[in-house]
Amino acid sequence: MSDGEVVARSVEDPRVFEELVTSLGPRLHAYLARRAPQYADDLLSEVWLEAFRSRQQYDAGRGEVAAWLFGVARHVLIGHLRRAGRGSGASPAERVHVEDWDGVDQRLDAVGLAPALRHALAALPVAEREVLLLVAWEQLSPTEAAAVLGIPAGTARSRLHRARNRITDAWSPSPTATRGGQRS
Repeated sequence: MSDGEVVARSVEDPRVFEELVTSLGPRLHAYLARRAPQYADDLLSEVWLEAFRSRQQYDAGRGEVAAWLFGVARHVLIGHLRRAGRGSGASPAERVHVEDWDGVDQRLDAVGLAPALRHALAALPVAEREVLLLVAWEQLSPTEAAAVLGIPAGTARSRLHRARNRITDAWSPSPTATRGGQRS
């Protein structure tokens, strides 16, 4: 049974919703843990409660269940950040940042590149960084990332392309370095 069918069946048989918790829970938890590690468990609980309450509004025509759930998770996370950062002046999306650098460092083939990656990610515009992290870390397609962010798929692909180019440029030894065999 597909995830979409699970959501539909859960309207009549709420116990079926547990399949989603089992299959997608680890990915959603990882998403939250990278952005708010100390609150990830509580936020994940909020995500599942909100998703369960709103499961009748899930529209398969708007995207996959995973994208819908990541959208719910993003909404919950931004609400948490808004409550936690009232008066800071930054938007909730700007306050979302990566804190699991030890985990990232362990997964990098060249640990020496970690400081450059941190700097390059921090230098990205928020909109580009969000798309890049949803695709790279959460393993969503650009179209799914677009659904999470509520933007057109073409916009997500453009932001992803720009983010990848900026990261590549940040690691290049000079401004005239080549990218994909072409001068930049």
